Amino acid sequence: MGRGTWMAAFGLAVVTIGATGNARAEDPPVPYPAGQLGEVVRLGETLVMETNEHPLSKPYVGNALRCTSCHLDGGKHPQAGSFLQTAAAYPAWSPREKRVITLEDRVLNCFMRSQNGVRPPNGSQVAVAITTYITWLSTGAAIEMNGKKPLGPNHVPALDLTKHETPDVERGKIFYQHQCADCHGEEGAGDIDNPPVWGEQSYNQGAGLSRVDKLASWLKVGMPLDDASLTAQEAIDVAAFINSHPRPAFDLKTHLPPAEKRGEYNGAAPE
Repeated sequence: MGRGTWMAAFGLAVVTIGATGNARAEDPPVPYPAGQLGEVVRLGETLVMETNEHPLSKPYVGNALRCTSCHLDGGKHPQAGSFLQTAAAYPAWSPREKRVITLEDRVLNCFMRSQNGVRPPNGSQVAVAITTYITWLSTGAAIEMNGKKPLGPNHVPALDLTKHETPDVERGKIFYQHQCADCHGEEGAGDIDNPPVWGEQSYNQGAGLSRVDKLASWLKVGMPLDDASLTAQEAIDVAAFINSHPRPAFDLKTHLPPAEKRGEYNGAAPE
C-alpha cells in the first residue's frame, strides 16, 4: 500500500474520500419509493452524506464528521458501519442506556457522541429523514429485534483484544506516519478533503469508537477501501495510536437540548 492510500478510506474520522472528500455514490439497493416518502428517503440520504454541512443537520453537529464518516457509502457498505437491514433489529435492548431503544434513539444519540453535537429532537425532520433512509435500506429484511445490543445483522464484527498482542502505540505511530499522514496530517487534523482523526473536530470520548477494540474492529473491515487488508494487529496498533491523542470529553449535560425540545431521552439523566 502506498503512503496515504489506505487512510483515504478511513471511515471513522473520515468520509470515504475521493477528490472532493465525499463518500462514493452507489446504486440504490432497491428503487426509491414514489411520492413524498421517496423525497424523505432522499433527504435522509443527503443528510447522511452531508451531515456537518446541510442546513437541517448542521446545527446539531459539533465537529467535522458526517454519518458516512463511520457508515461508509452512506451506510450501503456491507460491513463498515452498514445500515443494510439495520432497521429490522429495532427496537433493541441497549446496555448503555439500560432500556429498550428505537432506531430513532440510536441515530439521535450518535449526534451527541460521534459527532460531538447536540441531540436533535425526537420527531424532528432530521430524525425522521435519517431513520426513513435507514429503514429503506432494510427493505425486505425480516424483523428480528435484538435483545442484547442495538446492532443490526451486518454490524462490524468485534475483535477480541485478548487474542492478540497488547496494543502498541509506537508501532501504530510508525504505521500511521507511513500510511496515513499524507492525507490526515502528522497531527491528525486532516484538511479540506480529509477529516480529522483526533482533536477537537473528531469524535468525542463518549463515542464507541473511542475504544481501541471498537476502532480496531472498524479498521479491520474498512480499509483500505474495497481491499480491506490490515491485519488484526495492525488495526489494533493504529487504533491505539489514534485513540492515544486528545479529543473532546463527553459530558451528557452539554449534549442534550433543553428538556422542552428533547422529547424523552432514552437513558439516565445527566448528573
